[in-house]
Amino acid sequence: MNSKIEKTIARQQEKIQEGQYYEAHQQLRVVASRYVKQANYDAAIDILSSGAQLLLKAGQGGSGGDLGMFLMDVYNKAELKPDAGNKGKLLSLLRQFPSEEPSRKRFIQEVIGWSSKFGEYPAGDPELHHVAGTLYAEEHEPYDAERHLALGTKDSAEYLARLEYDWYREDESHTAALYAARAVFPYLLTGNLRSANKALLIFNQRLGEDNKGIPVQEVTSKSSDMRVYPSLPLLNYVGLLLLAVQRGSADLFKQLTKHYAVYIKEVGTWDQPLAHIGEMYFGIKIPRQGNPLFDMMGNMFFGGGGGSGASTPKSKRVEAAAAAAPPAADVD
Repeated sequence: MNSKIEKTIARQQEKIQEGQYYEAHQQLRVVASRYVKQANYDAAIDILSSGAQLLLKAGQGGSGGDLGMFLMDVYNKAELKPDAGNKGKLLSLLRQFPSEEPSRKRFIQEVIGWSSKFGEYPAGDPELHHVAGTLYAEEHEPYDAERHLALGTKDSAEYLARLEYDWYREDESHTAALYAARAVFPYLLTGNLRSANKALLIFNQRLGEDNKGIPVQEVTSKSSDMRVYPSLPLLNYVGLLLLAVQRGSADLFKQLTKHYAVYIKEVGTWDQPLAHIGEMYFGIKIPRQGNPLFDMMGNMFFGGGGGSGASTPKSKRVEAAAAAAPPAADVD
């Protein structure tokens, strides 16, 4: 950052400190626009990222968000790659947004879209997804958190599993598998078996820690270890499904799905994801209708097309949680 830009930012910082928010906002836009016309994108980025942070810290979410969106326009015009430096500026800015600021969600969408366009990950950069997902998780916005953590880093599985478990604790005891599946199925559907296993392991660990009296059997074989819960058959199914995927056994998958068919039918929302899992891992073909994979993830697991209005886990129950279920385990 050269001295001219530093002086510009310092002048606008003084205006912001004096409460002249509108004037500072407009002057920052004018100066940045001038640099963009000169194709001096580095200068424009320095002005916009610094200015946006100053305004956000001053509680001016709308003005700060506007400069953030302008910043993303410049990133796209400059065709910047999502390297550490470029992502770092955006993540620093993202963390300054107050949770209630409406422009934050759009800013996140623009950041992910930019990383998808100019990076190596078609669904968006995993680190950016992880940070967005953890922010939403901390704010008890489960649907938004799920969308991002499912596409995050190797660390995201723990956050997603803990999110789902905390959400589960607000529901009936017999619904454990519904919440575990919300962590496991998205990872399977994106080909991330390692994270699917990690998520279920963490979910089950917390279940055991909170419920010392729940009946459980430890099943050990040469290739794997598994906890079996006699009172939670669908949770057992999720664990056995992962085992079938690891083994690549279509026969085991079919046997399991048939054996647990009654319970799966009671859930009412697992048929579609299981059909796609069957095709992805076991070659069991299903009829093609558009691009069903991510449509399914959005509609079945992430709260329909919306989810933006989710407030707290307690007010957002998993679909079919109230449906007929296996006898409740002694889980509080």
